[in-house]
Amino acid sequence: MNTPSQPLFGVGDASYQAAGGSAGIERLVADFYRIMDESEAAQGVRSMYPEDLTLAREKLAAFLSGWLGGPRRYAEKFGSISIPQFHTRWPVGEAERDAWLDCMQRAIALQPYSPAFADYLLTQLRVPAERIRQAGLAIRPPARPTD
Repeated sequence: MNTPSQPLFGVGDASYQAAGGSAGIERLVADFYRIMDESEAAQGVRSMYPEDLTLAREKLAAFLSGWLGGPRRYAEKFGSISIPQFHTRWPVGEAERDAWLDCMQRAIALQPYSPAFADYLLTQLRVPAERIRQAGLAIRPPARPTD
């Protein structure tokens, strides 16, 4: 008996398609930044962005498009990027990483994604979020308690 196979997220454009293509990614990004604006817990992260989020929305959607196996819009428009190194200009610690991931988790939950893809996407997003935190530690080690 054949059972329908689930797409192999992370292979080809399966993740991009599961996210709803360009329109789906744009909805995710719009919900993400709306949630960030509304979340008191995310205000520290939100303060790292300019008041006008137009360019931030465009960059995140363009990045996610290529990162999920779709068109490489970020590279086409903005050039190459090292995500962890780019973010070292801001002090990203555990609280900021977790607030960003919480906003993304809540935005993902609003999308018409399959539960399998929603879990996959959040798991994958934890990797660059943690790398961003670690890159910041490399240039700003945590303060040591004084004796």
